[in-house]
Amino acid sequence: QVQLVESGGGSVQAGGSLRLSCTGSGRAFSSYTMGWFRQAPGKERDFVSRIRWDGLDTSYADSVKGRFTISRDNAKDTMYLQMNSLKPEDTAVYYCAAGKRPYEYYLSSAPAEYGYWGQGTQVTVSS
Repeated sequence: QVQLVESGGGSVQAGGSLRLSCTGSGRAFSSYTMGWFRQAPGKERDFVSRIRWDGLDTSYADSVKGRFTISRDNAKDTMYLQMNSLKPEDTAVYYCAAGKRPYEYYLSSAPAEYGYWGQGTQVTVSS
């Protein structure tokens, strides 16, 4: 089992920044490819970003490219999402997730490929 806890959400005005953190416990956090997803009210859970277990490969949804940066510190069992130039349409509950197995080189943007989820943290961007 991998337990994940998100933090860092909050309310910010458009153009502002937030940094989300996801701290893992249980099985070796450093061996799991991780992702960030978000879900707005009444909408499906959407892919935001992904980072490979070794931190050497990342991907982003087109909607956040150039504004969001994913990173991880395996020594601290923590993954981050730096969010800059926030827009009202970024408002959602943000979830971190881990792949189903360790050392996966590739995970798609599909939530079904992730086996472990945090409880979510709310991000609200006002105009």
